[in-house]
Amino acid sequence: MKLLSLLTLMLASSLMSGELKVKANQFDADEKKGISIFQGNVNVIKSNDELNASKVTIYTDEKHEPTKFVAKGDVSFHIETEKGSVYQGTSQEVVYLPKKKEYHFFKNVHLNQIDEKKEIRGEEVVLKIVEGKAYAKGLKSEPVIMIFNMPDKEEK
Repeated sequence: MKLLSLLTLMLASSLMSGELKVKANQFDADEKKGISIFQGNVNVIKSNDELNASKVTIYTDEKHEPTKFVAKGDVSFHIETEKGSVYQGTSQEVVYLPKKKEYHFFKNVHLNQIDEKKEIRGEEVVLKIVEGKAYAKGLKSEPVIMIFNMPDKEEK
């Protein structure tokens, strides 16, 4: 438990824009390799962003700063971009690159942009937090689907 608290404090201090809180049923780490593995009901909270998964692996550099987060297994998330857009959804795998501020969602991705009432479904979606841009790819057998909410205009 002390190791988990220490690791969480190190990760939190290295992410300048807020505290990082990780909760899980199990924790393993290899400091030399820079890998921390959280398993079982993993919950990661940073500012207004939240991610839930079966397993989350955090990779750090020699300065103990996170370079990559990989979440696998029934991943759900709530993300706010720097421009104020709010996204939530599900996928089977998420890779977050903190230095680029990019999320990469894989396998059965359902991404909802709450503030604009848009929905993206695909097999691979990239969300760039700084620019507030999203890109999607589908499979040959199943294309990307984008759903817009278009209210009917009232006739006068």
